[in-house]
Amino acid sequence: MVGGTPKVSFWTRRKAIDTITAGHADSHQLKKTLSWPHLIALGVGAIVGTGIYTLTGVGAGLAGPGVILSFLIAGAVCACAALCYAELSTMMPAAGSAYTYSYAAMGEPVAWFVGWSLILEYTLVCAAVAVGWSAHAHGLFAAAGFPEYLLAGPHVILPDGGRGVVNLPAVIISMAVAGLLALGTRESATVNMILVFVKIIALAVFVALCLPAFDASHFTPFMPNGFQAHTPAGAGPEAAKIGVMAAASLIFFAFYGFDAVSTAAEETKNPKRDLTIGIVGSMAACTAIYMIVAAVAIGASRAEVFSKSEAPLVFILESLSQPKVAQLVALAAVIALPTVILAFMYGQSRIFFVMARDGLLPRALSKVNARTGTPVVMTLLTGALSAVLSGFLSLKDIAELANAGTLAAFIAVGASVIVLRRREPSRPRVFSTPAWPIVAPLGILGCLYLFYSLPAKTQLYFLFAHIIGAVVYVAYGMRKSVLAQQEKA
Repeated sequence: MVGGTPKVSFWTRRKAIDTITAGHADSHQLKKTLSWPHLIALGVGAIVGTGIYTLTGVGAGLAGPGVILSFLIAGAVCACAALCYAELSTMMPAAGSAYTYSYAAMGEPVAWFVGWSLILEYTLVCAAVAVGWSAHAHGLFAAAGFPEYLLAGPHVILPDGGRGVVNLPAVIISMAVAGLLALGTRESATVNMILVFVKIIALAVFVALCLPAFDASHFTPFMPNGFQAHTPAGAGPEAAKIGVMAAASLIFFAFYGFDAVSTAAEETKNPKRDLTIGIVGSMAACTAIYMIVAAVAIGASRAEVFSKSEAPLVFILESLSQPKVAQLVALAAVIALPTVILAFMYGQSRIFFVMARDGLLPRALSKVNARTGTPVVMTLLTGALSAVLSGFLSLKDIAELANAGTLAAFIAVGASVIVLRRREPSRPRVFSTPAWPIVAPLGILGCLYLFYSLPAKTQLYFLFAHIIGAVVYVAYGMRKSVLAQQEKA
């Protein structure tokens, strides 16, 4: 940087927006193969998944019927973030999502922190959904002769009193999705669209069968554990928090996914139009789906009953004497939940890719396969990381830590909108965040409150993860980044 020294200039390194949107060498450039239907399907595929099939029960256990309010709060925070994403992604239609926007608005150190948070988010989401998929596919693997200790991680106590060894179904699905993504973006996006359709049909069947059993008395008391996140009376500091906000901080996991759409910016044929449609459209559609399904689920079965099940929708249908339909819904989840893994693994590989292209990770990792137009090495590495995590950790622990990474990224996106509005007010904006002085700060404050509502253990793990990230940046990225090399030159 002009007027600085190499030792301190990294604090003020920023990428110019015009250079972000410029082309790259073919070996480091992603192919443009996607249109808005692919993007909406990518968003819906990411958002409607483990959250509705499994975390509905976990959230109901924390908040009771008030989980409806938890969905509303988490959705409102995500809506603020989605509007900010739509503005920035159309202004900078390049891979990298919140990492790229932070690099332009707030500089390299913040961008690294955000990129590290996104790596944490996407890898853990892939692992969490793989665990959720495994819960629905358990019966199929058991029927095929797999022993119980290969169908659950070490945290699970088996019926015979022993413990699981590895969640093999979760490992298998993680690597299978990574293999599909490595084949090509358009091919995997087409498969994703088909599976998303299957998923929506299954949820529509669930709603139709549960509505006749709707009982309004199930909504009383509405907030048995109160509104604020708190540990139960008499419990130790390590105990899980309960309450509407505690559920919202977990259910937040169920809503994000639209940010995966923004990672597809560089591969979108008409990003200035299609990204807004994909991000805002998928968020609006999924909010409606979540509210309807959650309300119908509570109306059909008391929250304290179905919250104990890892597959609550299937449990509710079985309790309504619909075992065959329950099996079909479980089968639809087995078929369609991989769309969530696909969307987030896609986003993760692109975050890895662009950070490597910027030199913050080894640039060799940003190599794009000439035939498929995809970063094959990064995709397979993402699959391997997801397989390891999903094989040995529980759904709740993974989801909460993933939420922490996402909240950090959403805060950065809101801050980027504010910074760029102040610094470059005249820059053309294809989509403008409505009432940005209100929406962007509200998104930031909402994310901060949700982060505060997370368990103390999760917050601590998040801190440790970013201490490791800071060490990696100082040891490698700070000296090897493209901007650092330009300074030396």
